[in-house]
Amino acid sequence: MSTLLEVSGVSVSFDGFKAINNLSFQIGPAEMRAIIGPNGAGKTTFMDIVTGKTRPDEGRVLWGEKSLSLLKMSEARIAREGVGRKFQRPTVFEDQSVHDNLLMALKNDRTPWSVLFFRPKFKDLARVEELASEIGLSDELNRKAGELSHGQKQWLEIGMLLAQEPRLLLVDEPAAGMTLSEREHTTDILVEAAKTRAVVVVEHDMEFVRRLNCKVTVLHEGSVLAEGSLDHVTQNQDVIDVYLGR
Repeated sequence: MSTLLEVSGVSVSFDGFKAINNLSFQIGPAEMRAIIGPNGAGKTTFMDIVTGKTRPDEGRVLWGEKSLSLLKMSEARIAREGVGRKFQRPTVFEDQSVHDNLLMALKNDRTPWSVLFFRPKFKDLARVEELASEIGLSDELNRKAGELSHGQKQWLEIGMLLAQEPRLLLVDEPAAGMTLSEREHTTDILVEAAKTRAVVVVEHDMEFVRRLNCKVTVLHEGSVLAEGSLDHVTQNQDVIDVYLGR
């Protein structure tokens, strides 16, 4: 199986504390993966390293068919290479409509000149309709983003990331603060997205992880403690001791 992202032997310390400790991890080009683990296990730091926000002390992070090193790239270049990240709190343009939020996010020429004189083409408008349908916001296109529910804002932000055509989507605790039906819809959006790209979900909510029905990586003290199906890892005695038994 080909690999989209390969993290190998990565370590990083903050003031003597090893946040990531010899972490090795691989994800394929169209794969859903959940990352779980106790607080302080290194889940956020892992995402920070992949997106270029944090530089590791040692190790390699290789990307794509040409095995390019992400460690040599700026955050902006990594984003252009196709790594998209969704944080816990949704960041949408509250005063703009859902339609305009999606339109602004489309992967187009980003030079200041072209942005200033941007006139959406038919294909851009069609793509906005398609994205709205994917995230379940077709009926809300003309509403201001600020008027949406918490769950809808999260979907809009996922849609804005998908608009940039990422090859890897990193999603931080998408189920937090959502109603049950919103969480189910979020699962559907992410599962659909993972058919054509890699999706890595960091999540505490085990029911949500179960619905994703994917391979699970358990982090503990900055390295991989166990990997496999949710049933496999939740029966692992080490995982029970450090995470589930608390």
